[in-house]
Amino acid sequence: MAIAEQRSCDDGPLVLRTDSGPVATLTLNRAQRFNPLCEAMLDALEAAIEQAGRDPGVRAIVLAAHGRAFCAGHDLREMRAQPSQDYYRTLFARCTQVMLGIVRCPKPVIARVQGLATAAGCQLVATCDLAVAADTARFAVSGVTLGLFCCMPGVALSRNVPRKQAFEMLVTGEFIDAPTALRHGLVNRVVPSARLDAEIASLTDAIARHPPVAVQTGKRVFYRQLEDSLEDAYRFAGDAMACNMMEEDTLEGVQAFLDKRPPRWPSY
Repeated sequence: MAIAEQRSCDDGPLVLRTDSGPVATLTLNRAQRFNPLCEAMLDALEAAIEQAGRDPGVRAIVLAAHGRAFCAGHDLREMRAQPSQDYYRTLFARCTQVMLGIVRCPKPVIARVQGLATAAGCQLVATCDLAVAADTARFAVSGVTLGLFCCMPGVALSRNVPRKQAFEMLVTGEFIDAPTALRHGLVNRVVPSARLDAEIASLTDAIARHPPVAVQTGKRVFYRQLEDSLEDAYRFAGDAMACNMMEEDTLEGVQAFLDKRPPRWPSY
């Protein structure tokens, strides 16, 4: 077991890393405080994702949490202790850097949502490439109830959830349950809590059986083309596929299909 650790809000590691085969699980470790995204947690999470993303043995990353909450968002006590607009700008820029780090990580990042995910915690779920939730999990972007509209969580939320459903969550601050999150597209799968790890394993197994070059190319192209016009998206995707076709693993996969045999890929 490897542990990624930075400064802590309290004593002990903030983010735990455990490796099982090609899967690295990063676990938020502030259960009693509902795993807040305090400054130190942001530092630890960014470092852990960056390390796992660079690890050649890692094919997928699972973002999990201890306790009843997945993540309750920013640490309001920490924020209230420094009532400065410059501080808040720096904090939210720091959070943005972490969220972009998840998107830019070459490995798929899967949120394992076992409980509550609110505000920036819901943003964290929406930012991950995939999400599997327990049927008891709940989600909200509830800053509006405090007089603080969840503008930044709204960026990730509105890129996952249809516009009217996203705005309703943002403007009411009301919770939605896991089945509703599934219908809205915030999560990919919902299962009973006892099956959560098995469902995550089925997803990571499906990812890990494919050549890394295909998965990593796919993630990079997927997010880039979303920001382009239709014509530019096709041009960029076509160039990426042309490069992908020249990879040794891809050539072997195509030839194996033509030969009607299993591909002879190296062990990853």
